[in-house]
Amino acid sequence: MTTISDFTVTTNRGEELDLSSKQGKVLLVVNTASKCGFTPQYDGLEELYQKYKDQGFEVLGFPCNQFGAQEPGNADEIQEFCKVNFGVTFPLMEKVDVNGPDASPLFDWMKGEAKGIMGTTAIKWNFTKFLIDRGGNVVKRYGSTDKPASIAKDIEKLL
Repeated sequence: MTTISDFTVTTNRGEELDLSSKQGKVLLVVNTASKCGFTPQYDGLEELYQKYKDQGFEVLGFPCNQFGAQEPGNADEIQEFCKVNFGVTFPLMEKVDVNGPDASPLFDWMKGEAKGIMGTTAIKWNFTKFLIDRGGNVVKRYGSTDKPASIAKDIEKLL
């Protein structure tokens, strides 16, 4: 059975990150963008991270430019924007595609594990969120309009 531990991603600093190193943590994996109407969700994601990180919770942000070209920056620009405007301290990864032929294998797997509305697999927009349990399994998918604070109870159940 596939789990998040079977994937390796690249950080925004160009370093390989074997996600097996996250085994035993509850994760919220999010496709992000800096110039989106949902960008203020960075505040809520950081709040969740700060509230639960000492209990084994982590947010992983994956910038994506596939929706309205709302993440045009390079890794340094994205990191600076997130830190200055939202105080983001959770890890950001390199920019990825989440749909299509060049989609990140991690996102392809998560989409198959937790389908969207009407059984669709495609991610519809920025700030789609996937909750992963301590065993590395996808528990739930949340849409762009789901505010991070509304996910807190689900996170608490897994911690």
